[in-house]
Parts: sequence; structure tokens; C-alpha cells
Amino acid sequence: MGKKTGKETGGPAFPREDYQANGYARGFEGIGQEGMSLRDYFAAKAMQGDWAAQDDRQGYFDNDVSDDVLVGRARVHYRMADAMIKARGE
Repeated sequence: MGKKTGKETGGPAFPREDYQANGYARGFEGIGQEGMSLRDYFAAKAMQGDWAAQDDRQGYFDNDVSDDVLVGRARVHYRMADAMIKARGE
């Protein structure tokens, strides 16, 4: 999957002007820091909730869980993030 554009990712989650990120005076023409995308932030929150809800009855990841299982769960978290971004625009 290619890199998504700002509209698809919800834009930056924690943007900072260059002077905030690097200590330069306002008006300095430098590169700011966009931070992580809102999509990545939402996916991380979905993952955090998923992991926090796991227990012996609900299912959990053993230390030797396969990479395929983890990648599958990560895809679910990004699908949730995409749905959250879509819901914001409706």
C-alpha cells in the first residue's frame, strides 16, 4: 500500500511550526515537523484498546504469536482508523 495523502490520513496529529520544533525565531523559513498522521494516531489508540481488553476469556497474544497474526490485527486497527477519519468527514 502506498503512502496516503493528508486527506486520507486526516492530516498531521501533532503539527509543530519550525520555531517550536527547533527553537528558531518566528519567520525563519525552515522545515517544520508534522508529527505522526492522525491515521497512525487513531490506529495506535485502537491497538491500545484492543490489547488492554485482552484476558484469558477474551483472547490474548502469547509471546510466540506469529507475525502473520500480528500483521492481521494491525490491519484491523488501520481499518478502524480509516473508518474514524471517514466518520469525521460525514
